[in-house]
Amino acid sequence: MSKYAIGLDYGTNSVRALVADISTGREAGSHVWPYKHGDHGVILDPRQPDLARQHPRDYLQGLEQSVRGALAQAKKTRGFSAADVIGIGVDTTGSTPLPVDAQGEPLAFSKKFRKNPAALAWLWKDHTGHAEAAEITAQAKQHKPEYLAKCGGTYSAEWFWSKILHCKKEAPAVFAAAGTWVEIADWIPAVLTGTTHPRQLRRGICAAGHKAMFHPAWGGYPAADFLRRLDPALARVRQSLPDTACSIADAVGRLTPAWARRLGLPAGLPVAAGAFDAHLGSVGAGIEPGVLVKTIGTSTCDLAVAPLSQSLPDIPGLCGIVPESVLPGYYGLEAGQSAVGDIFNWFVNRIQPGGPSRGSHATLTRAAEKLRPGASGLLALDWHNGNRTILVDQRLTGLLLGLTLQTTPAEIYRALIEATAFGARVIVERLEQYGVQIERVVNCGGISVKNPLVMQIYADVLNRPLEISRSTQTCALGAAMAGAVAAGGHATFAQAARAMTGVLAKRFRTNARSAVVYARLYALYQRLHDTLGTRTGSGNQFTLMKDLLNIRDEALHGRR
Repeated sequence: MSKYAIGLDYGTNSVRALVADISTGREAGSHVWPYKHGDHGVILDPRQPDLARQHPRDYLQGLEQSVRGALAQAKKTRGFSAADVIGIGVDTTGSTPLPVDAQGEPLAFSKKFRKNPAALAWLWKDHTGHAEAAEITAQAKQHKPEYLAKCGGTYSAEWFWSKILHCKKEAPAVFAAAGTWVEIADWIPAVLTGTTHPRQLRRGICAAGHKAMFHPAWGGYPAADFLRRLDPALARVRQSLPDTACSIADAVGRLTPAWARRLGLPAGLPVAAGAFDAHLGSVGAGIEPGVLVKTIGTSTCDLAVAPLSQSLPDIPGLCGIVPESVLPGYYGLEAGQSAVGDIFNWFVNRIQPGGPSRGSHATLTRAAEKLRPGASGLLALDWHNGNRTILVDQRLTGLLLGLTLQTTPAEIYRALIEATAFGARVIVERLEQYGVQIERVVNCGGISVKNPLVMQIYADVLNRPLEISRSTQTCALGAAMAGAVAAGGHATFAQAARAMTGVLAKRFRTNARSAVVYARLYALYQRLHDTLGTRTGSGNQFTLMKDLLNIRDEALHGRR
């Protein structure tokens, strides 16, 4: 009889539950529950454009609704029973830390703080801590350079300590009331297993290593003395954190009877340690050495792995090189872009070219498909939400160069797609520059399946074929695989991957003529990238617009 695992995928706008057959990866049932608070689940403040929070009550309500919905769908499968589920895995966005009281209860649930946005979960794309990130980077460069070496050389506003330090400065009452801060990736498994008390709560290496400066080489999280230099009160936060972290192969506990009743599952199921969505997405896409997995959604996360036996250099601009953060026995290497789908949505939904009825993604895509590479004369920078890799700078903004009175919405739309592809190429080149060879690129996430134009442009810009993960729900599938391994359904993740993952037959192959044009455009992108994003780029861009026009004219008139 078939056995199943449940994967919970907490995204930016919703939570998805997936019931997967552990012998084949077949998806027996799934259900998506959109968050109810804020704008599509994100609580914003027009007075603070960098603020992005979420309400933890959405996480709990979504947990119950999504699992029950997925089980209801799975029960339509002949022979399926909830008793056949053997384990649960969890992925979430991150870094998305939540302040909780001394008992592990979210401060947002208390009457005192229910209207205070600082008591909410600080979503990954909350950049209010950009000044604190710079402060942490400066202190680490002076006193603990090894901390920065493992996270790309710069600490980010998207990460754990930046947000906590900003809360200390801007909302001291919330900071004082917090018994500890916990990543949502760790809190959800703790909720399911009844281990939310700070003394019981187990932390995952994924969140701790990539976002909170955790590393076994220095005994876990940053030393209290280092944090005290930033603010004496941070030492108290350090005291609430353990010195060890677990991988996704570890069960943090078992499903409590109370949550078993709420979800309609057997009590006592093993619950795997949580990890970030894209990290488990890479697991669901079958990541292994030589494979780069790109999870393309509102933002992107690019992941590679290397054996722990391999000697790896520190790579500037990466979001971390962390032992066992993706797979046990391997280093996890993370990079990514702070906005991709968000950029396309910004143009369609906020700018609304042609009005709401004429400027849809589908309409713009059809028009953009008819354009030749370079024909618009446009060049864009994909920094609308800052730069995650390789500049690690949330104080950068988007740019569109080459506009004329003849520029069309479709040309802009295509230029924005091309910009994200150029940003992706920067990441690949940085990895290979430091000895991490990329033999295959496997894509997952909604955009990779829904928009062939994006994938073809990426294949042409990267000048290599692209594969697409077989599952359209790779993050949830990877979480289910973690649940299966933690429960003993598979002995290793390699075994789970052979059974449960695969890629589609269709590949996107490079168009050689397009690749030549994009190589020229990429050179111009690099000039903009270095001039506006670094302190060392050349300031002389006199020929840039002229080069763009030359490429445009050649494309329009068929000259090569």
